[in-house]
Parts: sequence; C-alpha cells; structure tokens
Amino acid sequence: MKRTLLSLCAALSLSLSVGLAQAADTAAPKKEPTPAQKAQREKMKACNQEAKAQSLKGEARKAFMKQCLSTDVQTKE
Repeated sequence: MKRTLLSLCAALSLSLSVGLAQAADTAAPKKEPTPAQKAQREKMKACNQEAKAQSLKGEARKAFMKQCLSTDVQTKE
C-alpha cells in the first residue's frame, strides 16, 4: 500500500513537472532571426547541398564545410 502510494505520488509529480515545462515553452514567443542569422542559415544550406553533391564524407566533408563557411558572403545593398 505504501509503495503504491509512493509510486502514484512520483507519477503525479512527474506529469505535473512535464506539464509545467511545456507551458513555459509555449508561453515565450519565438524571436525572429536577425538578417545575419538568416544569411548564415542560407550559407549553411548552400554549403551542405554542395558537400552532398560532391558526396563528401568524414574529414573531407569537415574540411570542405570549414572552408565553405569561412568564405565571405557578399550581400546586395
């Protein structure tokens, strides 16, 4: 009886804490990414596509991505 009550309390506590964590996540509105963050994401997408097209794996992919992401992005102003 005592063990069952303890298990029930633990389950209730866990479900309440999960519910509160989810409520906290939905309460905070997501921030819009900055133009610099958007540009970095686009650059990452382009580099990933190019690495995939070249079928790069392992260290070769890592080196390619480092080089690709370090090149300057020219923005249109």
